[in-house]
Amino acid sequence: MEPEIELEIEGEVHPLPSGVRPFDLPERDPEALAAWLDGQVLDLKKPLLKGGTLQWLTFEDFSGRQVFRHSSAHLLAQAVKRLWPNAKLGTGPALEDGFYYDIWLPVPLTESDLARIEAEMRRIVNENLPIERLELSREEALSIFADRDEEFKLQIIERIGGDTIISAYRQGEFIDLCSGPHLPQTGYIGAVKLTNVSGAYWRGDENNPMMTRIYGTSFPTEQALEEHLARLEEAKLRDHRKLGPQLDLFSFKEEAPGFTFWHPKGYQLYRTLEEFSRRLQEERGYQEVSTPWIYRAALWQRSGHWDHYRDNMFLIERDDEVLGAKPMNCPGHALLFKGNIRSYRDLPIRLSEYGPLSRFERSGTLHGLLRVRGFHQDDAHLFVREDQIHQEMFGVLDLMDVVYRAFGLPYEVVFSTRPDDYMGDLALWNQAEQELERVLRDRGLKYQINPKDGAFYGPKLDISAIDSLGRRWQLATIQLDFQLPEKLDLHFVDAEGQLRRPVMIHRAILGSVERFVGILVEHYGGAFPLWLAPIQARVIPITEQQVTYAEEIRRKLHRHGIRADVDARNQKMGYKIREAQMEKVPRMLIVGGRDQENHTVSLRTREQGDLGAKPWPDYLYQLVEEAEMPLS
Repeated sequence: MEPEIELEIEGEVHPLPSGVRPFDLPERDPEALAAWLDGQVLDLKKPLLKGGTLQWLTFEDFSGRQVFRHSSAHLLAQAVKRLWPNAKLGTGPALEDGFYYDIWLPVPLTESDLARIEAEMRRIVNENLPIERLELSREEALSIFADRDEEFKLQIIERIGGDTIISAYRQGEFIDLCSGPHLPQTGYIGAVKLTNVSGAYWRGDENNPMMTRIYGTSFPTEQALEEHLARLEEAKLRDHRKLGPQLDLFSFKEEAPGFTFWHPKGYQLYRTLEEFSRRLQEERGYQEVSTPWIYRAALWQRSGHWDHYRDNMFLIERDDEVLGAKPMNCPGHALLFKGNIRSYRDLPIRLSEYGPLSRFERSGTLHGLLRVRGFHQDDAHLFVREDQIHQEMFGVLDLMDVVYRAFGLPYEVVFSTRPDDYMGDLALWNQAEQELERVLRDRGLKYQINPKDGAFYGPKLDISAIDSLGRRWQLATIQLDFQLPEKLDLHFVDAEGQLRRPVMIHRAILGSVERFVGILVEHYGGAFPLWLAPIQARVIPITEQQVTYAEEIRRKLHRHGIRADVDARNQKMGYKIREAQMEKVPRMLIVGGRDQENHTVSLRTREQGDLGAKPWPDYLYQLVEEAEMPLS
């Protein structure tokens, strides 16, 4: 008699024979692309040898999309190999909205070649080839890929330990080295589109061969692909790199690559975001601090960042000493915590900071505000007792919810687990992962697992916000860290007078403020809500005789916290209104002779146009109320 396993599926427990495949279960969701079993994403055709809680992953799920796009990358590679048999395969990961594959090709690609590859990919989809997982010894893997003359795959295999089981995937004549998981068959990929081509050195090393990097995207249906492509066209119109300078918000200069020049309006927007964050945090017990931006290398070595992050740091060598500009605030906040004797009654301690950070991003990766070298975060570190983790994590998630609702950004949660290069004790890692899972479960949050993508010091929750064009942006990160308090010897005195380690919660809600501004520019198309707009109201006198009245209105607006200016130029009224509309000013207060006599303003809004005369200062108080920050 076959041994049985128990699978919990949608709340019901099913006793099933060991070795059953999720693909064969009658309970399988017809939209399922992969399965999730107790923290691991699996092929639908993988035999199950243990029980647990099984969930179906569809294209709506982060992990489901990753499986779909990863299989699409294999589809691309197979098509290229059919067209150019001498091509050499590199690697091909899934991306947020697509995939790419790095391939050495004997010829440069043209636009017509992309069309040929797409057509071949569709043929492979129509063949509906089964996708089969192979588990190989190191010798078997070397033999297979040596026979196929895949020199880059051989390099990867040679770096793998001798006793490690190596996985590969086969579809038809095509075999690729891969850990998976993948779709059951190529026919699952309903629609593909190759988007562009670039060059990339193998393994990112300029001493290695130049590969051809082919980008693409894929969806279950042609309609979904067409809708995505339409959103991309709209996104081009909203590109923050164009809108930002047009709206006089920011610019970039060759003299300071990767660093932002904030113009007055842009810096006002930036300051408003910081104020919004500060007000929310202060009422929740956060204490703002400021810490040095350069530390001796010894601190980064003790914290573990030197081994894991040194290549991304700006390093300074002076007077026979090495120093590093900080890429994150956590070691500095840990030193502040360590500076005093802490009692268990003092905890939790919530420290926040908005100071400058810098990371050395390669010049080819810089992308407007979305990828910079100098930035600021709404950064915070919470020092808590173990019995406070649950409550404090709930507090962070509450804060995150308030922030994202204020911008109309729905979000998804991804739980990223222990990476291969993790630091510290495995038992503490397991405890941290269990704590995060319990928080998510008790909170009732739907989440996806991203295996092995945690920070080197702890598991994390990555929050992806969905903008008005349906694009996902990874923004907030919440990390549970048992390791850094060990590394930097942090402790507090418990109720029995014993020294205990605190636990650190690292969190940023906006993430990089620079990046968040870039996302908001595209999310709103530059038309920011009233409370956030750099200029909230523009007072426009019709003739010179109303300039004094207009200035009086602007001063009263300013005293009541409304950001306003006056357009007193000697231009026609229609021209000045069009200018305000082009600048996306939310409110225009037009004042003529009758308005001055009757103490009124003629109101025009960005969304509704002309709304007629309003009593002044009654409208002032209405505007102040409309412009309040959404703090709840």
